[in-house]
Amino acid sequence: MKNRQIGNSGIYISEIGLGCMSLPDDLMESKKIVNTALDAGINYFDTADLYNGGKNEAILGELLKDKRSQIILATKVGNKLNDSGEGWTWDSSKEHIMNAVKKSLSRLKTDYIDVYQLHGGTMDDAFMESIEAFETLKKEGIIRQFGISSIRPNVIKRFLQNSSAISVMMQYSLLDRRPEEWLPMIQENDASVISRGTLAKGLLTKQGFNRVRTTKGFVDYSSEELIETIELLNERTDNLHAAAIAYTLQNPTIASAVIGASSSLQLLDSIGAYDTKVSVDTLKEISMIVKPNKYDEHRQ
Repeated sequence: MKNRQIGNSGIYISEIGLGCMSLPDDLMESKKIVNTALDAGINYFDTADLYNGGKNEAILGELLKDKRSQIILATKVGNKLNDSGEGWTWDSSKEHIMNAVKKSLSRLKTDYIDVYQLHGGTMDDAFMESIEAFETLKKEGIIRQFGISSIRPNVIKRFLQNSSAISVMMQYSLLDRRPEEWLPMIQENDASVISRGTLAKGLLTKQGFNRVRTTKGFVDYSSEELIETIELLNERTDNLHAAAIAYTLQNPTIASAVIGASSSLQLLDSIGAYDTKVSVDTLKEISMIVKPNKYDEHRQ
């Protein structure tokens, strides 16, 4: 497993990261997945305080507490759970961030977070207040670096240009190429993209033929366009799963492709796909099949 630097941070993470939202509630089942990741050389683990009401952080903290120095731990903040535990509200205030980080640290069984991310954001936010919170936590050593998880280019640009943020988590795949227009801007601000949705909800795996027939479109693909595109992609590749991962990682602005897994076998499929070589010619050919999507909103 190769590693890449996030921005200019000095933090190097594996080209495949484990998205932990899909980890089972069962500790032993989750342990199998986490150990599979570690055995493959994956060192980047991404969670959020929102996932399963904080239980996801707690499971990850338990499983990684003895390996803390070997891994890069990332979590997110900004979605405040309601008292009932059902639903949440957006809160990007400094007060919430400073309180939420303490709870995340406790659940994660650690005294620092490697990459702390704002879990969304709008142009109506008091964004400098959020940035002040992250910069303060960084100065105090509670977090090493920070970033933002968002698909809104205007929010991302404002955040990067007014802070020392080093990462942007965005949905990016062969079927969702919207971030490509904005990768130069992100790189110019000394940040990297940590991609999610690399496999487009499984459409870009060997299960894609089955999934596409029950999927009502994807991004700006209609159901019919999606079926046709998946069929063409499979015709032009020996291993679409491998091609999907290789396509995402071909741009140097991408630090890691985060892959979710609900079983160790599922994760092993992605690790095998990552290890499979895909030619430059194949990547060029499949890029001509898919749409060059662009964000219609959140541009200004």
